[in-house]
Amino acid sequence: MDPIEARAAATLEGVPPYVWDGESLPVPVEEIASTCFALHVLDVEAQEMAEVPGYPALAPGQTLSGLLLAASGEIWVNATEARRWPPRRRFTIGHELGHWVLHRDAERSLFCRSTTVQPEERARADAPPAPDIESEASVFAAALLMPATLVRRHHRPNTVEFAELCELFGASQAAMERRLRDVIRG
Repeated sequence: MDPIEARAAATLEGVPPYVWDGESLPVPVEEIASTCFALHVLDVEAQEMAEVPGYPALAPGQTLSGLLLAASGEIWVNATEARRWPPRRRFTIGHELGHWVLHRDAERSLFCRSTTVQPEERARADAPPAPDIESEASVFAAALLMPATLVRRHHRPNTVEFAELCELFGASQAAMERRLRDVIRG
């Protein structure tokens, strides 16, 4: 098993049954972040995010989907994106939780551009390659939100519609397509 997949699986195994029973979908990522890691998830407007010390320079039209403020135990999610695309919000929380589990350093904040957590934008030919920690956090998020065993159990190409699968897991089509490719077609 891939080490990042294994970390996500271990994270899910450590979730108390009163938070998640290991079967119900979608995986309650915000509750896991809060209960298991004492991380507070906040939906924050982009202009407020821009005021955080260390905010990176962004290309025109680029936004931050989320950031992890390790020192204060907070995950900030782009509120505009969260309202427009709830599955992206879930993925952003999972991605930032991935940073917490895999890359945490209490002295620094991690800023995640929208192309990092949006598989459809990441796949563009002109998109710069994601730094390793960004790719790792996205793999962690996918494995956390769409556990391989549950994806295999619920994926029935001739009986379950793709849109139903996305809704069941609370995932975007792009994220589910990529996860199916990794888990089923692997």
